[in-house]
Amino acid sequence: MALHFLLDDPTGARVGDAVTLTGSEAHHAAAVRRVRSGEQVTVGDGRGAWLTGECEAVTPREVVVRITHRIDTPAATPRIVLAQALAKGDRDELAVQAATELGVDEIVPWQAARSISRWDSAKAEKGRTRWASIVREAAKQAHRAWIPDVAALETTAALAGRGAASVIVVLEPTAPRRLTELGLRADDPRDVILVVGPEGGIAPEELEAFGRSGATLARLGDTVLRTSTAGPAALAVVSAALHRW
Repeated sequence: MALHFLLDDPTGARVGDAVTLTGSEAHHAAAVRRVRSGEQVTVGDGRGAWLTGECEAVTPREVVVRITHRIDTPAATPRIVLAQALAKGDRDELAVQAATELGVDEIVPWQAARSISRWDSAKAEKGRTRWASIVREAAKQAHRAWIPDVAALETTAALAGRGAASVIVVLEPTAPRRLTELGLRADDPRDVILVVGPEGGIAPEELEAFGRSGATLARLGDTVLRTSTAGPAALAVVSAALHRW
């Protein structure tokens, strides 16, 4: 499979045109991945454009690619959104990386009541930028035409407020229904939001808030998964239910 790189704006590129990778992307292509002149690569913008081409010139500062094929991939619908509670260590980042590889469309950092990690106003944008960088690299590795959006940090109230226009599924080990029993449909255009709690679980008052918003509580089997694995596992189940897989 050809190596994949990102271009800031390939909007007008057509078959026969040359596009140029610069900056960190050119350095990564030339010095890290060691692409060579004549090698076939793919280039995208992370917003659906997918270009196949052949490298004509390769230096650490500039990689020129002659386009031989272009397709434009529409955004997925319904979208799958992961609301991931902040977690200690790198567990939330592991969830973000795996979810991106598995096809999530948006990631929402959630400041849950029991989150050990806390993003104050100074950390919030830095944390979101860090997650966005993880998402970008994971999307490239997975050869995704669309890079998932990373939202700003949300509170429980803001997250529950999405219930008016979305299908919210709160992953809760004590829930009476399994995720596979929810009957999610590919012809329902509403976002499917998967809510994953922190290490200590979702607090009772948060479950009540989600309940008032119309959210459904669901469990993944009969075991308790780590916060780093629950989201990716649920994403796989939902992707199958929506016929993405």
